[in-house]
Amino acid sequence: MPANLTPEYMKAEQAYKEAKDPEEKLAALKEMLSKIPKHKGTDHMQGDIKRKIAQLRKDIEQGKAQGKRGPSYKIPKEGAGQIVLLGAPNAGKSSLLSALTRAEPEIADYPFTTRTPQPGMMPFEDIAFQLVDTPPITADFMPPWMNEIVRSADGALLLADLGSDAVLEDLEACLARLADAKVELVRTAVEGEDAHSPVRHLRTILVGNKSDAPGAQDRWGMVRDLLKDRFEALALSARTREGLEALGPLIFRLLDVIRVYTKAPGKKPDLDAPFVLARGSAVLDVARAVHKEIADRLQSARIWGSAAFEGQHVKRDYIVHDRDVIEFHHS
Repeated sequence: MPANLTPEYMKAEQAYKEAKDPEEKLAALKEMLSKIPKHKGTDHMQGDIKRKIAQLRKDIEQGKAQGKRGPSYKIPKEGAGQIVLLGAPNAGKSSLLSALTRAEPEIADYPFTTRTPQPGMMPFEDIAFQLVDTPPITADFMPPWMNEIVRSADGALLLADLGSDAVLEDLEACLARLADAKVELVRTAVEGEDAHSPVRHLRTILVGNKSDAPGAQDRWGMVRDLLKDRFEALALSARTREGLEALGPLIFRLLDVIRVYTKAPGKKPDLDAPFVLARGSAVLDVARAVHKEIADRLQSARIWGSAAFEGQHVKRDYIVHDRDVIEFHHS
């Protein structure tokens, strides 16, 4: 049945197409619904307009709610783990991100250059870590939206500015501000903690940046004396790149992950794209990471690795190790 749309409807539809904001679009859609002829030939069109109205109303309400609580940022995780960069103004977080990844954050000598999260991928051997630069933290301020990003990260780098005589005070202020947000930076993971725990314990490496600055070694000595029992620590210079090569192994150890490779029977293993899993994972966990159907049909596997005989047959619950090669056997 033809729709036989009226000039009034066509005018409302044109207004919808030309609308610049959600409120204008919603008004135009309501006008379209009121002007469209009501018969079987327009049933589908009426349903489509109603769905658009419902979605726009939802979007508008969400926008109003977000406006009340300020901006919200979510960085989808990539690579072997997500690491947030934390520190005081001018600690060199953006410079470190630029030195380790292909990201191009704004870098300047004045504080608060970084205002929004900036991700970048840091290569390490045959995997990569995702680093996320964040605005500086002071005794008086940390952006409210940062709490969500910090709590959801897999680990952190806490930067100490070795070019500043106030490095200890800045670190203490940063740690105190995070504690106020119920985030505690720690050396190792806390047993049994989950997403619903009131306090987030985030595994952290202390990074002394600007190791080439005058007086940096003396300041680093004071920082290590204060925090040596709390964090694993590394001094480096993002500017000269001195010490950068030591950071990758530290992050890999911090994340407590392993790399596992797979192979088909009679073929060579695929060593270009390892699966990254938590240390302590079993053969069945690897199968699930590859494909649910493989996991459902899995009976046993053969393993090539440091903790097994070459090609050893193992069961589904066998604990895999870093750089193991797995060949699945299923029904």
